[in-house]
Amino acid sequence: MTTARTVALLGSTGSIGTQALKIIGEHPDRFRVVALSAQGSDVDALARQAVAHRVEVVAVARQDAGDAVREALGAQADSATPATRVLVGPDAATEVAQMGADVVLNGITGSIGLRPTIAALRAGSTLALANKESLIVGGDLVTQVAGPGQIVPVDSEHSAIAQCLRAGAPEEVRRLVLTASGGPFRGRNRAQLHQVTPSEALRHPNFAMGKVITTNSATLVNKGLEVIEAHYLFGVGYESIDVVVHPQQQIHSMVEFRDGSTVAQMGPPRMLVPIALGLSWPDRLSAVDEPCDWSQASSWDFVPLDDDAFPAVQLAREAGRAAGTRPAVYNAANEACVEAFHAGRISFPAIVDTVAEVLQRHGSGNSAQTSAVDQVDDIEQVLSADTWAREAARSVMMEATTR
Repeated sequence: MTTARTVALLGSTGSIGTQALKIIGEHPDRFRVVALSAQGSDVDALARQAVAHRVEVVAVARQDAGDAVREALGAQADSATPATRVLVGPDAATEVAQMGADVVLNGITGSIGLRPTIAALRAGSTLALANKESLIVGGDLVTQVAGPGQIVPVDSEHSAIAQCLRAGAPEEVRRLVLTASGGPFRGRNRAQLHQVTPSEALRHPNFAMGKVITTNSATLVNKGLEVIEAHYLFGVGYESIDVVVHPQQQIHSMVEFRDGSTVAQMGPPRMLVPIALGLSWPDRLSAVDEPCDWSQASSWDFVPLDDDAFPAVQLAREAGRAAGTRPAVYNAANEACVEAFHAGRISFPAIVDTVAEVLQRHGSGNSAQTSAVDQVDDIEQVLSADTWAREAARSVMMEATTR
């Protein structure tokens, strides 16, 4: 009989978190949720999750949400519900991550997931990583802490690559191929992208996601981040990581081997299988999602990436090769620009243009951050670069409006 794995779930009320709890609920003999963490914007949902899964610890990042969570837990619990400890504050998720659960699923969005990622790894937990930003901005800091096989990717593309890599030895790999939907503006040229509105950028053809991730998919910044993530996860050089546009998103990514064979992982454009594998790796659960229906005729397209219209991927490669704090600057500057775009302060192409300008200033000798480019020694250095990049992006955007 398989012993149930204990699970700590970070970002439990988000898309990844709610899907993970659904999977866990369907496999009660395989998993036991011991802790949940969330930002604290939906305390009722968090309390329902905690009561339904009889969770021992609940954490909320928002300082003002603690009492509301306790009240919601009290209102929804019954006499059979065990007492739940509530942690409050910006370090609450890190406290949960370092509890030593068998699996820590980090579904937090943004670079704030870095501390919990490192805490989970240091505690010896298997890290099911949906928070790509923590690996991107943390880079070597994260990989130096992680043991062999300790990080299991939950991004659909990286989960696909991890599955495909089972087909051969590391020395047999020629290149990794990440697939991209192309977003809602696939096929448009750069001039046409100047007319894009925020509401249009949020109309992803296949997924319903949050504002930042959906916009990143439209600019292809998300794919640039995934290139950096693939480099750190699989130890493959940037020259051996390619991107191809595949609008149907039925093939999630591929691995090409040195003998000319290509192994692809395919399935519906949903996150259920990657999340399930993050929880159960290296084993597979039963009946997680529906497989491809080969009885129906279908056509799948593959189109080269247009680097002129969508320069975000190439820019990410350059930041990744420079290493140090450059990937953190790329990520943070982009988040500031996405916010400005949705506030109507900059155009759609200006998102990546501004990120490029911030990266140039970062390494030009005119930035206090320049000395940090080549070597990263601790988390504070990364977070300092993150703060600098956001301020620099705002400065670049302000200068552009005054010209």
